[in-house]
Amino acid sequence: MSDVTESIQRAKATTASYSITVRIHAGTDPAVIGQLAIKVADSGGITTALDIVDSHPDRLVIDLTCSASDADHAAEIVTAIETLDGVRVHKVSDRTFLLHLGGKISVQSKVNLRNRQDLAMAYTPGVGRVSMALYEHPEDVPRLTIKGNSVAVVTDGTAVLGLGNIGPQAALPVMEGKAALFKRFADIDAWPICLDTTDADEIVRAVELIAPGFGGINLEDIAAPKCFEIEAKLRERLDIPVFHDDQHGTAIVVLAALTNALRVIDKPLPEARILVSGGGAAGSAIVQLLLAAGAVDVTVYDRPGLLNKDDESLTPAWQRLAERTNPRGLRGTLRDGLQGADVFIGVSAPRILKPEWIEEMADQRVVFALANPDPEVDIFEATQRATVVASGRSDYPNQINNVLAFPGVFRGLLDARATDVTTEMLIQAAEAIASVVTDEQLNPNYIIPSVFHPDMSKTVAKAIVDCVPKAPEPAIPMTQ
Repeated sequence: MSDVTESIQRAKATTASYSITVRIHAGTDPAVIGQLAIKVADSGGITTALDIVDSHPDRLVIDLTCSASDADHAAEIVTAIETLDGVRVHKVSDRTFLLHLGGKISVQSKVNLRNRQDLAMAYTPGVGRVSMALYEHPEDVPRLTIKGNSVAVVTDGTAVLGLGNIGPQAALPVMEGKAALFKRFADIDAWPICLDTTDADEIVRAVELIAPGFGGINLEDIAAPKCFEIEAKLRERLDIPVFHDDQHGTAIVVLAALTNALRVIDKPLPEARILVSGGGAAGSAIVQLLLAAGAVDVTVYDRPGLLNKDDESLTPAWQRLAERTNPRGLRGTLRDGLQGADVFIGVSAPRILKPEWIEEMADQRVVFALANPDPEVDIFEATQRATVVASGRSDYPNQINNVLAFPGVFRGLLDARATDVTTEMLIQAAEAIASVVTDEQLNPNYIIPSVFHPDMSKTVAKAIVDCVPKAPEPAIPMTQ
């Protein structure tokens, strides 16, 4: 492979999450600007900004911002810049870390406290009237407090992104990010709750104790199979909706994307042969929702091979999956399960699917390689062999991202004063997301809308609200 080709391929893989700003001291030769840009490009990076921030008779101070494929690649770019004559790297700033300084969220008052009258209404003595009214009519707490627009994002840090069990403190930036997404896409006030315990009963009890202050619970990055137990117990004990986004958010968006992918290949869901790689939290939820939506021929692959109900060595969780799937009684490897399949859905591990195996699927093939950040198969190779390809990455078309689902889902749950999350809601949410892609827009590279689509959260929220019986009239009149 030539140096030029290698640079081009590497540039395609750059990402804003590895974006750096390099403070450079250089001479006043005008050519230095072009030389810097060329050096970044030759190193496989992409220059996104190049600014002269200060000028002296004998020196320019330049801020060069560029994206790289990973931390090592960023270091290579900096080293390459330093080889230019008359150029000195003064400082390198990682823009992702700069963005996280001081955290990503804050609390802001919705009312002005300008004088004693404002204070008397917002706090004592006026607030006492509101508290007593809610004591007599607790059903109105969501209307007169933050509870009606608040969500707890709860984790124990045992399954954070693709990083694994890194603990609650290291999980905090991720939970902050989730809270920021709630606010940006659905105007919901969410707060990270990072629990310093991995005991399921302690987690359940902790969430029970804080539940009065929240209108919904979003479980996040809790390892399987513990997450199943926690969700089940909380749904049984709480009167507010509990939603495990790693399971149900993923399942909603996968069903939405698959709905449109099957439109592309003209294959009804009940007739599609589907192989799911990964029988953990996400895989289990995907399978359950696919079956509820009408899928018939679904097989699951995990460490024991193709899950078969007659395999007595399976764990209880895998056994439950096997009993509902694999109607043809398949056994064997991932490749065995791919034979003649219409759809591959991966929520498992990087590089477990060899590109050439895709050619052994049905003539019209759908491949969802969702392991993140490294998918089950090279996405470029997959696009050469499958009709429709999707991934969890933002640098390829058809990104399957939970942000398409959970803000709108919770917006609808809160607006409808829902007390639970039902399978019907999940299916309707998936149909709502799929419907945003019109017949005129639908093609193999556009089966799922952007997370920034202006109608997304509202469309999903309405689908959820339509599933919930109308909330009762307020007990406390505004003239109380």
